[in-house]
Amino acid sequence: MREAHPLERRVGIEYYCSDADGTGGRLRDRPEDFRVREIEAVEPEPLDADPGDFPHLLVRATLREWDTNDFANRLSNALGISRERVSWAGTKDKHAVTTQLFTLADVDAERLPEIAGADVDALGRVGRALHFGDLAGNAFEVRVRDADTDPVQSITEALHGVRSGGEDAAVAASGAPVEVAVPNYFGHQRFGSRRPVTHEVGLAIARGAWREAVLTYVGNPYEAEPSATRAAREFVDEQAATAEPDWAAALERMPGALRFERSMLHRLREDGSENPADWRHALEAVPSNLQRLFVNAAQSYAFNRIISERLSRGLPLTHPVEGDVVCFADSDAPAELSRPDTDRTNVATDGRVDVMRRHCERGRAFVTAPLVGTETDLAAGEPGDVERAVLSDLDLAPEDFDRPGEFHSTGTRRAVLLRTAVETDVDPDADSYELSFSLPSGSYATVLFREYLKTSPRDL
Repeated sequence: MREAHPLERRVGIEYYCSDADGTGGRLRDRPEDFRVREIEAVEPEPLDADPGDFPHLLVRATLREWDTNDFANRLSNALGISRERVSWAGTKDKHAVTTQLFTLADVDAERLPEIAGADVDALGRVGRALHFGDLAGNAFEVRVRDADTDPVQSITEALHGVRSGGEDAAVAASGAPVEVAVPNYFGHQRFGSRRPVTHEVGLAIARGAWREAVLTYVGNPYEAEPSATRAAREFVDEQAATAEPDWAAALERMPGALRFERSMLHRLREDGSENPADWRHALEAVPSNLQRLFVNAAQSYAFNRIISERLSRGLPLTHPVEGDVVCFADSDAPAELSRPDTDRTNVATDGRVDVMRRHCERGRAFVTAPLVGTETDLAAGEPGDVERAVLSDLDLAPEDFDRPGEFHSTGTRRAVLLRTAVETDVDPDADSYELSFSLPSGSYATVLFREYLKTSPRDL
C-alpha cells in the first residue's frame, strides 16, 4: 500500500488504496468546477397547505460562491426576519455551485426575495425546521484542472478492485459509471484544514485534562497560520508556563477574528486558572456545537486509526472476518446511494461469516468500526484486538466519554468502507478530467479525491 501524505498521517490516515501516481491538479479553479447537489430526504406538502399545521416554507436554493451561513444571513435580512428562522440540512463550500434546501419559519412563498448569485424556488410547506443531517446525501460533479490525466484509468481500476474485493479490473476509459470503493476515513477538514487540532482537544477532554484541552486550542501555534496568530499563540504558551500567567495580556494579543480563542481567554482572565474547574469553564465558553465537535473529532481520529491498523494487518474492509460487527444497508436509501444503517448490526460469528460476506459483496451490508463512546461494545476476535490496540495507544476507553454536558458521548458505529459509482470524463487535451459520484451524508468527498490527486489535503 502507498503511504499517505504526511499531513494526513497526523489525523490517522495512513494509506492510499491505489498505488498509481496521482494526477495532481487544481480543484475549485472556478465555481462551476465544483458542483454539489443535495439528494433530498424531505417530502413537502403543497404550497397552499395550512401554515398553522405546516409553518415552514421549504425552498431549494442554487448558490454560486455563497457560504451557507452568509447566505442564510442575507436571506433573513432580505426577508426582515430573525436569522433563527432560517434552517438548513448541510453546510456547503463557498467556492462552488451548490444546490441545497432551506426552511423559513412563518414565511409565504410570495415574499421570497431576489438575491444575486442565488436561484431560490419554493417547493412546499413542512411541519418543522430542517435539522443538520436532514438529507440523504450529496451528488458531486467536480472538474480537476492542470492535471496529469494518464493515471485516471489505473486509479479507477484500482478502486474498482477494492469494491469487488479482488484484483484491479479493466474498466471503460470514460463514460459509464464504475463501482468503486475507498476507506471511509474522516477527511482532513474534520480536524481543521489549516490547523488540525480539534481531535487533540477532544482527546484531552476524554482524559479529563481540561488545561491541556484549552492550551491545545488557544496556544499551540502552527506554521501554516499568519505570523500575528502564531505570535499570539506563542505568548499564550509562555504565560501558561509561568506561576502567574497574564491572561489579560494574552487576550489583548489574540486577533479579533479568533473569537473562540478570545472567549476562552476572557474566562481565564475573569476566573483565573488555578484548578481544573477553571479550565473546563473556559472550554465551555465556545458554542455547544463546537464542544461536541471536539469530542466527535477525537472519536473520528480513533476511527481513522482503526481503519489504518486494519489495513496494515491485512484485514479486509470489504467483508467481515470472525468477530466483526456488521451493519445492514439502509433499504430506504435512494437508488444512487449505498448507505449503511448502523442501527441494525450483527456480529460475524464463525457460523455466520460466510453469510455476512455474501451480504457485503452484494452491497447489502457493511463492516463497521466504533466511534467510541460510553455505550460502545468493541468487536471480538482480531477486529477487536485492532480496536483495543488503537484505544490503548491513545490511552482511551469507552468510559472516558462519560463527561459533563456537551462533552458526553454514547458513541455509535460507522462503516469502514465507502462505496459509490464514479463516472470519469477525461480531456487529455485540456489537462483536465471530471469525476461524478454520489455519497451518503456523513461521508467525505475528499477521501475519493485524495486517491486521484494524491496531493496535500490542503489542496482538496
